[in-house]
Amino acid sequence: MLVRYVANAHDHDRFGISTGRRLGGAVRRNRVRRRFRAILRQHSDDRGHGWDILIVARPAAVDASFEELRTALERLLSLVHGSVKTPS
Repeated sequence: MLVRYVANAHDHDRFGISTGRRLGGAVRRNRVRRRFRAILRQHSDDRGHGWDILIVARPAAVDASFEELRTALERLLSLVHGSVKTPS
């Protein structure tokens, strides 16, 4: 997956999830989106504030287990919130 981010003018993070047709049919794309939303709900309290974050799913996300997706997404989000200055 790929994560892109930009500072926003709010005091909370906003997320977008992009699942292109390369992932397969609607059932497969929706399954990936549901998994990402579940992961984001589980970790909603330990995120930084003030970012617009776009999660772009890649074809490997379709066959990845929930744990693999969770680990990868948490690692990428920690990079966004840990190594980047908080927006002003």
